Amino acid sequence: MKFPQKHTLAQIAALLNDIEYVGDGDFPVTGMNEIHVVEPGDIVFVDHPKYYDKALESAATVVLINKKVACPDGKALLISDDPFRDFNKLTRYFKPFQKANASIAETAVIGEHTIIQPNCFIGNNVKIGKHCIIHPNVTLYDDTVIGDHVIIHSGSILGADAFYYKKRETGFDRLLSGGKVVIEDYVELGASCTIDRGVTADTLIGWGSKLDNQVHVGHDTRLGKRVLVAAQSGISGCVVVEDDVVIWGQVGIASGITIKEKAVIFAQSGVGRTLEGGKSYLGSPAEDSKKKFREMASIRQIPYILEQIKK
Repeated sequence: MKFPQKHTLAQIAALLNDIEYVGDGDFPVTGMNEIHVVEPGDIVFVDHPKYYDKALESAATVVLINKKVACPDGKALLISDDPFRDFNKLTRYFKPFQKANASIAETAVIGEHTIIQPNCFIGNNVKIGKHCIIHPNVTLYDDTVIGDHVIIHSGSILGADAFYYKKRETGFDRLLSGGKVVIEDYVELGASCTIDRGVTADTLIGWGSKLDNQVHVGHDTRLGKRVLVAAQSGISGCVVVEDDVVIWGQVGIASGITIKEKAVIFAQSGVGRTLEGGKSYLGSPAEDSKKKFREMASIRQIPYILEQIKK
């Protein structure tokens, strides 16, 4: 998430109740992001020693951290007793919640020849391209971006908050979501799909991709071009699905992994690791389908083998 204008390190520290910082007070700060999408000028937060090095060595030039450590050259630190809380403070400041005053917000931009069916909610700053069809009871949360020639079927919801929580003694604290959903041209979404907004960046459905009914896509996940996803599949947050991947029904995909170009995942598979492209996969955990089919054929031979042993 980029800020509307450049801020300084000292200004950001002041927003966080004058917390301590390491670096020049005039050090430039232009945005905030999660670790997997940070760029120079961004703030990234880290609150566990296990991830200190990853954050300090990332592209982010400002690290919001809960311990005073050696600051890498060309970077700055914000020292906080609770980086998770303070990251939320920044999200709340730069991307505050806006109350809706109409079912289609005045700030929404809708392209020519686009049809919005009854009972849709179109939030603040939503952009919808040309020649789209938005069927009844679709909800587009604030800042959602829809390309041209997009079809969204009834009951789909785009832009709900990320499923991202920190466990505390008092319960679970939610990491606020300040990102958005971007749907590129010629995408079709089936009925009752749910696509969560990014925490600080975009959840993206790429050009020409088609999602069946009841598909869930988690926060900050990026689907490439011409991806097919069949019904009741769930894709966790921060997943990269490259171009021309096919995901059949009831597939579950764990967070933070990559499904490479032209991979095919058979129905009811569970994917917990990055998969190479150009191959087909089956099972839970998902493995090369040829290997899996050979294993299944071998298992069917067990009764015969046992009978032979008895003789």
